[in-house]
Amino acid sequence: MAAARTVTDMEPRTDSRVEDPTERTQTPGESAAEAARRTYVLVDGENVDATLGSSILGRRPRPDERPRWERLIRFAESRWDQPVTGLFFLAVNGELPMSFVQALLAIGYRPVPLMGAPDEKVVDIAIQRTLAALAEREADVMLVSHDGDFLPQMEPLLDGRRVGVVGFGEFRNGGFAELTHRGLETFDLEYDVGAFNTRLSRVRIIPIAEFDPADYL
Repeated sequence: MAAARTVTDMEPRTDSRVEDPTERTQTPGESAAEAARRTYVLVDGENVDATLGSSILGRRPRPDERPRWERLIRFAESRWDQPVTGLFFLAVNGELPMSFVQALLAIGYRPVPLMGAPDEKVVDIAIQRTLAALAEREADVMLVSHDGDFLPQMEPLLDGRRVGVVGFGEFRNGGFAELTHRGLETFDLEYDVGAFNTRLSRVRIIPIAEFDPADYL
């Protein structure tokens, strides 16, 4: 797992206008159960922030280089056409970072602040438990992380429901690719979600259909 970041390092940056990500009405021919079904988006913020800083930028990200996390909720809602519950897991040492928590609440997330022993990966433990609990629910899941520690809990979810993993594709644990043949969907935080205002300096394999020479001229 990548090195941890403090919660203040990951201060959410928002667009000026944020719509309610959970508004959805029942459509004709749709059962109440289908209308009530939702997507749970589980964010391993420390992992994403560490990957962005250490592996892509090589330094601490500037505020304008950080993800606009509310776009992720809107992406998930639009992609699978149902309400979204966003859970943002963070490790807390001591006092609750209220400004960060309030910022998450303002953009539609449920913050999950955690603490434990120094040798406990509290965010990993909590996400693993949440994934296991979701296996018992009628719900779809998007995991936002590159960490292969979640593979044992992700695999049982591939039982016909929609399951996705979001992050930077080139840094995602290779074990996730092995689950795509069973229905796991993969999304790129920059290219698919559009979570950034500035283009990141990344090197990736480009499908020829997506190649634009203007990007290099």
